[in-house]
Amino acid sequence: MATYPFLSDAWLAEARAIRAELDNQAPSATQPVTQPVRINLVVTDVPFDEDTVHAHLDTSSGELHLDVGHIDPVDLTVTLGYDVARAILVEGNPQAAMQAFMAGKIRVDGDIAKLMVLQASTPAPTAAEAAARIRSITE
Repeated sequence: MATYPFLSDAWLAEARAIRAELDNQAPSATQPVTQPVRINLVVTDVPFDEDTVHAHLDTSSGELHLDVGHIDPVDLTVTLGYDVARAILVEGNPQAAMQAFMAGKIRVDGDIAKLMVLQASTPAPTAAEAAARIRSITE
């Protein structure tokens, strides 16, 4: 199986395809997100193409949506390094997030309470399969 650098164009295309395939297989399995939150992400120290990737995470539709580009309006903006973003978003490592936050490697501007609610939310039943498949395509 081909692997791609996290957040590269090829990785994003493959991650979107995985999500679409899982949504088509079991659309009713998507766990609705009860606390809407709109977050802009600034991922720094990206080892390819550009030094910074601008992305967003949006649950206002009831589902978690992660994509490139910033949105407006937002509840908060999170700035973090590439390695920390990869540990959180691909590896699902909450301890990496806590350690990075305590070390000042994550900056949060806005309503941090919404971020905490999102962190405590229950993942969709297909989330484990999606996470495993995305890890398998990530360099």
